[in-house]
Amino acid sequence: MVLREWARDAHAAVDEAREALRHVADDPASLTDDEWVALLGASGPELEALCALADAARREVTDPDTVTFVVNRNLDTAVVAAGRADVPAVEALVDEAWRLGATEICLQGPVPADAPPDGYLRLIERIHRAAPDLHLHAFRPPEVRDAARRMDVPIADFLRTARDAGLGSVPGTAAQILDDEVRSRLGGGRAPAVEDWIEVIEAAHGVGLFSTATMLYGHVETPRHQVAHLRLLTEIQSRTAGFSELIVMPMLPANAGPHLSGIATTTVSERETRAVHAVARLLTLGRFDHLQVAWTKLDREVVEQVLRGGVDDIGGLLLDGELMPAAGQEAGRVLDVDDLVDIAARVGRTPRQRTTAHTDPPADRLVSIPQVRR
Repeated sequence: MVLREWARDAHAAVDEAREALRHVADDPASLTDDEWVALLGASGPELEALCALADAARREVTDPDTVTFVVNRNLDTAVVAAGRADVPAVEALVDEAWRLGATEICLQGPVPADAPPDGYLRLIERIHRAAPDLHLHAFRPPEVRDAARRMDVPIADFLRTARDAGLGSVPGTAAQILDDEVRSRLGGGRAPAVEDWIEVIEAAHGVGLFSTATMLYGHVETPRHQVAHLRLLTEIQSRTAGFSELIVMPMLPANAGPHLSGIATTTVSERETRAVHAVARLLTLGRFDHLQVAWTKLDREVVEQVLRGGVDDIGGLLLDGELMPAAGQEAGRVLDVDDLVDIAARVGRTPRQRTTAHTDPPADRLVSIPQVRR
């Protein structure tokens, strides 16, 4: 009896995915939440059709023949602002990144608890003085709130001051899933509220800073949570037009805290990853042009699959440098140009360098890209 019920449910799920595929091919904006949920469960021929539709959409809104990337270096605030004798000055790390060809510094994490009230602002000023032409992509919403609290100023005032000091954009990480119950479970009851994240992001957009948008999947959320999260991001984008790209990333088992033991401690499947990226492309069509794969969190083969299924951007090369490779949050994870060329060739495209804002870099900042090997 149980087996017959399972077979009946599976058959119904396939029918629902097929019906949703017909609708999404005609008009993605018309799909209901139930239909998007059905597509998130697609497998087999339905998954292949979904990914093909997502990639057709990608080709309509971005350069169809390229995979874009940015040359950047990630720095961990807690490392570079600690003032330890064994840590090079942030100016030296930034100068090295500039000499290696970076166009972006990405800085995330809080300053130490004993930092001066304007510690975030001082760090921005130091980086900007060291390399005025380097784009500074820094401080997630929780850190922006912390900076404003320490300086005892409204969030928008801090962001204006930070912008004038050299801040170029804000990482839209720490979004997780924009649902308070999910965030509470992920954070062990200590997660900031959804409205806090939205407040900071919209304040940043309001003072002329752009940001990324993110979705973390593969933990305690359901497909319906994923759909609601993507819809909320598109609503914010409709109001502000301040998101530069959407980055979809899985939770890694190593990042699941003890309170998530047995819940978020298994690697997400290739099927789910492909479906999530394809749905993200189609559901946000008309609001987000750029969809980025989190290559540091996925196997190479899966990265190639999602690049064939709606993704146009591979993010940063993540330079480590020689002075202190462990200064970055993604230390040891470097995507070099040869790797990038190979990945692009395997999906039938060529690499194209971009800036953080998805414009063309100055000619003197372009990295040398070898001839694509077919």
